[in-house]
Amino acid sequence: MSSVYEGLHESLQSVLLQRLGWSELRDVQEQTCRAVWSGSDVLVLAPTAGGKTEAALIPVTDIMLKEGCRGVACIYISPLKALINDQEGRFLTFAVPTGLEVQKWHGDVPKGDRAWAAGEPPHFLMITPESLEVLMLERKLMADLKNLRFVVIDEVHAFVESERGIHLRCLLDRLDKVAGRNVQRIGLSATVGNPEDVLGWLSAPGRAQEVVRVPVPPREKKFSFTVEPDEGRRITSLVRVVSGKKAIVFVNSRSDAEKVIKSLRGRVDHLSVHHSSLSPETRSEAESAFSREGSACIVCTSSLELGIDIGDLDIVVQLGSPGSVSSFLQRMGRSGRRGKPPFVAFILRDPCELLCTVAVIECASKKEVEPLIPHVRPYNVLVQQLLLEILRKRRASAKSITAALRGLTPFREIPAAAVEEIIRNLRAEEYLVADGEMLMLGYRAEKEFGQANWRDLYSVIHGGGEFRAVTPDGEIVGRLDARFVNSKNSANFQLGGKNWTMITCDEARNRVVVVPGSEQKGGIFWTGGEHGYSDVVCRGVSRIIRRGKSSLPLPDDAVINLARVISKVPAGFKRGDIVIEAREGARGVGVLLLTFRNNNFGKLYSSLLTRALRSRGRMSYNDFSLLVRGVRGDDPFGTVVHAAEEAGMFSREEVESVILLPAPDGWKFGSLIPAARFREMVLSDMYHIDDFMAELSSARVFVSEPDNPEATIAPDDT
Repeated sequence: MSSVYEGLHESLQSVLLQRLGWSELRDVQEQTCRAVWSGSDVLVLAPTAGGKTEAALIPVTDIMLKEGCRGVACIYISPLKALINDQEGRFLTFAVPTGLEVQKWHGDVPKGDRAWAAGEPPHFLMITPESLEVLMLERKLMADLKNLRFVVIDEVHAFVESERGIHLRCLLDRLDKVAGRNVQRIGLSATVGNPEDVLGWLSAPGRAQEVVRVPVPPREKKFSFTVEPDEGRRITSLVRVVSGKKAIVFVNSRSDAEKVIKSLRGRVDHLSVHHSSLSPETRSEAESAFSREGSACIVCTSSLELGIDIGDLDIVVQLGSPGSVSSFLQRMGRSGRRGKPPFVAFILRDPCELLCTVAVIECASKKEVEPLIPHVRPYNVLVQQLLLEILRKRRASAKSITAALRGLTPFREIPAAAVEEIIRNLRAEEYLVADGEMLMLGYRAEKEFGQANWRDLYSVIHGGGEFRAVTPDGEIVGRLDARFVNSKNSANFQLGGKNWTMITCDEARNRVVVVPGSEQKGGIFWTGGEHGYSDVVCRGVSRIIRRGKSSLPLPDDAVINLARVISKVPAGFKRGDIVIEAREGARGVGVLLLTFRNNNFGKLYSSLLTRALRSRGRMSYNDFSLLVRGVRGDDPFGTVVHAAEEAGMFSREEVESVILLPAPDGWKFGSLIPAARFREMVLSDMYHIDDFMAELSSARVFVSEPDNPEATIAPDDT
């Protein structure tokens, strides 16, 4: 028995031994105990089913039992309500035998159960960021947070790069102020590419910090690859792979999930679908399918990447290539439990998808995982926090608001002038009104956000583009994209693997009433959500092509398919080059620029190339290349080469002037940001302009005339 285990409170030792059958701790749990006991903010990294939750619960519960606690001692924050529901049992396992209490608080918990009687707070509070924002407006309940000791953030990687992450960081700072101390922060995550940076984001300067990561010993992994251009035969291959097994089938979009589930109906037993547009009840039914004996199959998107426990399974199937190494690791981690090797079967459309898949696996084997990059100019979240600050205080001066906002970690690097400019804009648009030096919420704020006790201010998630689909009896089916609802194809659609017909639309309440529909073909219920590859994957593809082969022990047919793709790319280019060559395709001769960078680079670079070509020609792009057609003149190829060289010499000012911005209403609170600050936010946090300029300045134009002019890794120009 280790000294860590022996040092635990007797009641906790009893729980571990009698409830869990543990007479010792895993390495990750021992190291986490030591780190938490030292008072450090901690980031715990471990694969799925690696014991992360218990690693946090054990030292937190130990300290609570040894020191006693009054009020809420630990807040557990999750990105998903379903994950809170799933983890509740683990918390109760520790809490109930030791006399501690646990309470959930999120939107699916009945309103009457989201509070507690005076003087009877829970010891553990399980909550989402949005519900925590609501709680922090409840003055009576806030008093029970003054003795808060710990905040545990599950799946912290899901927050870092999003507006919800900025919102979470603001909440953590505000919790410190409520408690009058640095509340200890414990983040739980799967593997990330830059753990020290992520911990720095979670913590704050001057605080003790420690990353806990226990090396995972090498283990056998099983992969299979099926490359099949015909969609019908791909589905047949999928049926063959999952039949008689417990399987998860990952696809890359919600619409793909619905298409696949329709194709599998009647061919696979105990079939379910799972994605973020379905109702919580439908998703819960899919998750519980794995608790039953026998075979089961869930077709899902990334909604099942996070740590919801669905039990043991035989195989993970990936339709199409995963877009990132981190996503692949999360998905692979769903299999390989209880001593079995992880088994992932890839069913792919063409050799190009195989190339991308092999690049993902190679990067994972080298532990090359995408770094998480937080937003640095989150003006939309700043607007939300500004309005909430006035809502809490009822009235406040511009000076005090500016000081309060810039005192929050996410906004410390934002100039005071930017905050003052936003305040002036909100006054001009009548979201704020002034009474002398004091500011109050104006009539437009009341009109747009004041309903249901200002509920729409509590979240930075943009819900304006969604409609709830409900039956005449009030059963919630799921959510539909507003663009789909307003399209001519919206009468009949499939959602949750079932056919529906829309009978009425209530735009004022963002609701459509639906009834079961016929088997006739319906519309795609969601638009957008294009699949792309990360920088890490794109670099991995480039590396395989330059090497001429994969370093993995692939089956013979996969080696042949890879060789077929690699042979179509010119030899001799170096890492970072933009390779230009003439290509011949179904629409005639074009010029292909191979970039081997991600979709964001392609989007921005195409804007520069369009400017350099003086808007001549038609252009399409993907993660790896740009295709230019329709350039007229004596030497179209030379014209494009010259334009590419010119684009590489654009100054930052020229680049920024060329880039077209999306509409502000794509961001919640985006329309309340002054135009210049909105441009700054988009260039910084959406387009990552600094990284793009660095890539652009280092790129060399490599001109090639290939022997084989057949197009590959080229975007469609249909």
